[in-house]
Amino acid sequence: MAEVMITAGYETECTQVFLVARRNALDATMQSLGYEKASIDDVVRMAWEGLESEIGTWIKAYRHILNAGLSAEHDLCVRVFVGRNAGLGRDIFADLARCAMLQMFNFTEAVAMTKRAAEKLFKVLDMYEAIRDGAPVVDGFISTNKAEGGENSSGAEALADLKSELASVRSRLGESAAAIFCDLESSIRADAGKQPVPGGAVHPLTRYLMNYLKYACEYKNTLEQVFREFHRPDADDSPGHEGESNPFAAQLMEVMELLHGSLEAKSKLYKDLALSSIFLMNNGRYMLQKIRGSPEINAVVGEAWARKRSTDLRQYHKNYQRETWGRVLNVLRDDGGITVKGHVQKPVLKERFKQFNAAMDEIQRTQGAWVVSDEQLQSELRVSITAVVVPAYRSFLGRFAQHFTAGRQTEKYIKLSADDLEGIIEELFEGSAGSMSRRRN
Repeated sequence: MAEVMITAGYETECTQVFLVARRNALDATMQSLGYEKASIDDVVRMAWEGLESEIGTWIKAYRHILNAGLSAEHDLCVRVFVGRNAGLGRDIFADLARCAMLQMFNFTEAVAMTKRAAEKLFKVLDMYEAIRDGAPVVDGFISTNKAEGGENSSGAEALADLKSELASVRSRLGESAAAIFCDLESSIRADAGKQPVPGGAVHPLTRYLMNYLKYACEYKNTLEQVFREFHRPDADDSPGHEGESNPFAAQLMEVMELLHGSLEAKSKLYKDLALSSIFLMNNGRYMLQKIRGSPEINAVVGEAWARKRSTDLRQYHKNYQRETWGRVLNVLRDDGGITVKGHVQKPVLKERFKQFNAAMDEIQRTQGAWVVSDEQLQSELRVSITAVVVPAYRSFLGRFAQHFTAGRQTEKYIKLSADDLEGIIEELFEGSAGSMSRRRN
């Protein structure tokens, strides 16, 4: 039919009818994959939940059209336009490919124009990967066109235009992804809440950012590529920074350091220094667990940073122990005030037991609501407190309990046995007497 129409002088009508039919066929294929054309305004106005779903559909449709649909169209053009009309077939295919792809690129352009938001990063990266991975297919079309003698044809021009558009869209998505990731810094600086987290628990910002970074590192190779190719560092970025070799790693470390600094500042919202240490321990441990639990983020952060944070954690632990239990141990010390020249000073001894009981009441009252959600950290704290305080109290009881008259006097001053003390320590860090539900994500 094509041969007859072209011979009869209806070449223009033949190519137009063929092009329209094949464009309609490609549109039908896209629709069957769930993808509907949308204007840039529609995409920009779309709520994120809807747009997220549309992006997933777009990726599926784009990969299918590029890898299967256009190959089938190329084969059809070769079969329909043969012999002296082969050049015409090549040009028709090039025009068809360019029109189909530009229609799909409109959507990516629109997505790149939407308001930047942290939650969009991963879908933007998915689109970027689809565009990047499709580039060799377009190069293949250009090579085939060239090999078949269409080097200087209108088809070659259309394919070159398509390649240029593909590079432009990829660049827009890459720049958008890098900018979204860099915006994390602003979100940390903006989180200047003046209310401390109850019980010294893991701060929502820590939880959100560490899960976000862990997920981002699953795209590590793509993000490294995006940052190398499209990230424009600020002019005041110091030269010689590690960012020269891996700007994504440098940016991620910047975010981690900012988070660490933000948590240090938030710890000062607690009036109780011991609770401040619990807060820093909880958040520091959460950060470390996320890093150690993810080979991808661990590879970016590095062992040196993890070791430094481990050292910080040990220091927070010491600070807590000194602040809370150092005072208790001072009460249990025989520093010369209880026994004078071998004689026990009973008023001093009574005062010491009163001080000890008051200190334990205070710890139970205040620290009963403190929470340590990481079971290993909770266990480490209890074990280290028990190892220091219980033997000291047991020894104190062994030396001085017999100086009280059995009965009411003993009950008045010796309110806790060593086992009672151990039981109190075992109940610490549950948060509101164990009612606080633990989150383990």
